[in-house]
Amino acid sequence: MIFTESDAKALLDKVIKMSKADQCTASLNGSTEGNIRFARNSVSTSGLVHNAELVIEVAYGKRVGTATVNQFDDASLLRGVRRAEELAKLAPENPEFMPAIDKQKYVATDTFRKSTAAITPAYRASVAAACIEPCKKDKLVAAGFLLDGQRMSAIANSKGNFGYQVETSSDFTCTVRTADGTGSGWVGRNVADVDDFHPSSEIQIAMQKARDSSGARALEPGRYTVVLEPAATIGLLARMMNGFDARQADEGRSFLTKKGGGNKLGEQVFDERVSIYADPADPAAPVIPWDEDGLPREKVTIVDKGVVKYLQYSRYWAKLKKQQALGMPGNIIMLGGDKSTMDLVKSTKKGILVTRTWYIRMVDPQTVLLTGLTRDGTFYIENGELKYPIKNFRFNESPVIMLNNVEEFGKPERVSDVESPFLMVIPPMKLREFTFSSLSDAV
Repeated sequence: MIFTESDAKALLDKVIKMSKADQCTASLNGSTEGNIRFARNSVSTSGLVHNAELVIEVAYGKRVGTATVNQFDDASLLRGVRRAEELAKLAPENPEFMPAIDKQKYVATDTFRKSTAAITPAYRASVAAACIEPCKKDKLVAAGFLLDGQRMSAIANSKGNFGYQVETSSDFTCTVRTADGTGSGWVGRNVADVDDFHPSSEIQIAMQKARDSSGARALEPGRYTVVLEPAATIGLLARMMNGFDARQADEGRSFLTKKGGGNKLGEQVFDERVSIYADPADPAAPVIPWDEDGLPREKVTIVDKGVVKYLQYSRYWAKLKKQQALGMPGNIIMLGGDKSTMDLVKSTKKGILVTRTWYIRMVDPQTVLLTGLTRDGTFYIENGELKYPIKNFRFNESPVIMLNNVEEFGKPERVSDVESPFLMVIPPMKLREFTFSSLSDAV
């Protein structure tokens, strides 16, 4: 359910006036999302979901209570406000309580595309058909999911702050298997504008990898030069970016903790070719211009030529450390080159191409040591060519170490991941000494 800006403001103002607490903050989120899912070369489910919810947070002194409602008549709104107030009165004082933010100025970002908002069930069916039909013809098996929609976000508080914005997105993934189940290929695309998505050509990537990955050979685990596609890297980098929290670093819980105390702000931590920034208005990955606290997001340089330039301060930690609190970034953009993944393969004498990683888990937060598995197309590279498919590996690697073993970056691509809090634009990467610890029989 998408509210207009005037309707959203009227509802939020009404809720705030209903509250008798010392302060009141309310956020209204609505969405209209369509989807289609297919498996074994046939559509299994499809749907259109309208949803909206209102979160009401009130405070008496340092006691906070929150209630959520999804009915918007006056009686339901009043019950929600009173319930939040009841909970606040029962809650213990929060020693890290921060008052509602003052009135902010938000600069709108270009997050809405008419073409994506206008997607129909017929379009979703055509995407599924564009994947299923060629797979049937080539005796391959497709399974995929398309999720598209528009989402509305509105926030307000008793200090007069208000923000409103609508965004659109489309997210597609498809796995293709050979009929005997020994080969697997994958493709995924996240776009703001559905006009930039071409399923007929995208499916060919997954089909080719499925064919090529059949009959995989076992390769001895060890340290190898790797070419990682962006889909193989996002889960690793997203977990590393969570470590750019000032409090974690100051309290000794981050890879950015300095020996003897303090943090590594201003220090060289990565290879000089590593530069990362966040910008809510970046045309490749625009996001809503405020974070969950309502703080405005700004363009910030996070890493410049390997040097850490930015740490994220929560409002409480910023007050304690006498620093400025900025909005939590919603996107992460990493600079790269202009080469494709296959260009990086062509320049590799011996190595491994990794299409995708999954089941990633943290082993050691202080070094960001991660473990996980490769999947959906892993290949041995020799003299710039993909020589043969290889069995999947379990890896044990830290993205911090990865980004100190850089050989070359390719052209950045927009990617998303369900476990990443960020929309990311990252390049394919050629890295040396990537650690594969054991073999996996999964395809």
